[in-house]
Amino acid sequence: MSEPTSEGTRVEISELVASKVLDVPDFPKPGIVFKDLMPLFADGPAFAATIDAIVAEHGVDSFDVVAGIEARGFVVAAAVAYATGKGLVPVRKAGKLPRATVAASYTLEYGEAILEVHADAFLAGERVLVVDDVLATGGTAAATMELVERAGGQVSGFSVLLELGFLEGRSRIAPRPVHALLTV
Repeated sequence: MSEPTSEGTRVEISELVASKVLDVPDFPKPGIVFKDLMPLFADGPAFAATIDAIVAEHGVDSFDVVAGIEARGFVVAAAVAYATGKGLVPVRKAGKLPRATVAASYTLEYGEAILEVHADAFLAGERVLVVDDVLATGGTAAATMELVERAGGQVSGFSVLLELGFLEGRSRIAPRPVHALLTV
């Protein structure tokens, strides 16, 4: 794949992601239009191109470990970790991790939730690339970044496949930069 730093390649990646997103109305509740990225994950070459674009954006040497947010963020994080030879730390919903955890509650566009990470998930000062599938209201991303820092890590970057710009999630995680392959 060509280097995703050129505007042309960024547009191509955005168009690729857009072509693989399916809108699912009234999921998980009436009034919500869920953005289903499973067709992107199922297309090997398209998925590889998105992972390559994330890695190229951040650079292999800019992070020590990848944190993936439950559940679809695990898919993206695992692929980025594998592509870069880095480790993977899952950020889970409450009650899913077996050892001592650090927790953060947050609101999302259709409710409230709690995320947890193992208390010993990061070495002190370890640089963490946080990845997820979608940035919506920013609650999940903000809670995850808080967890990374409380557990001793340092957020070095944040990437998503899709940003729902109209929900203004960037404002909840400012001043941290957001790298989105597609913003709608």
